[in-house]
Amino acid sequence: MTEARELRSLVGSVDLPPGTLVDRTVLGGWHEPLLWRADAPAGPDGWERMLPVRDATGLWPVLLGRHGRGTSVEDDLLPESGPGDGTGGGLDAGDVLARWWEGHAAREPDGAAALRPFGGRWPGLAPSAGTVGDPDGAAVGVARSLVAHGTLLDPRVALVPVRRSADVPVAIGWTGTLASGEGAAPFGAVLRSWEERFGTRVVALEPDVLHLSVAAPPRTVREALAVAAEHFAFCPAVVRQGPGSLARYAEKWLLGSGHWSFWWD
Repeated sequence: MTEARELRSLVGSVDLPPGTLVDRTVLGGWHEPLLWRADAPAGPDGWERMLPVRDATGLWPVLLGRHGRGTSVEDDLLPESGPGDGTGGGLDAGDVLARWWEGHAAREPDGAAALRPFGGRWPGLAPSAGTVGDPDGAAVGVARSLVAHGTLLDPRVALVPVRRSADVPVAIGWTGTLASGEGAAPFGAVLRSWEERFGTRVVALEPDVLHLSVAAPPRTVREALAVAAEHFAFCPAVVRQGPGSLARYAEKWLLGSGHWSFWWD
């Protein structure tokens, strides 16, 4: 694993645009830099341009967006155990999602209808997609779209000392999931599982939104329903504030979609 103490030297070993090593958190300064962030706004190819740097250094790129109120991702960092530690604490993604499903389903006012065909019963993890194709290519496409369409406000490209993309939010102490009342590690466990089963990449973080690219999205309604159940457990707002039911979410938002986004409020 790339250690955070190496970040300064790794950043200095490659040709990068002007940038800043971020070592501040909501509780004050951190003992080592958590990430490097470019000073200038990212263009549509900002994430893609960092792939050679990743290959040379092991530092993973991510786009950081700003909130409409002016808050940036790096204004609210709160790492739990230190940079580079985004492993999910040895937690099992299936166990995590089953526990979350049970809690969210119990609070669903019309659970039998909204959660059809599963109701209150956790259906288990969706099957792996098998071959995940080209995760980097999928990430390049989502990153370009997020910037070109103005989805991200004032985006900056950042580099994070982690072994894999799924570990980025936990490693830097991203606080977007705080409203869930859960610690960061369970979310890291699920992100790792999605990376392995569907070829996801953490492409961008806003203060309260997580954007993933998906190399192997569900291709049938049945596959999409299984993934929709995981999304509801992970972030019920995508169903409750979106289409209102798992079935509509699966068909309208997930089927063939290479971009998953989540928010907690």
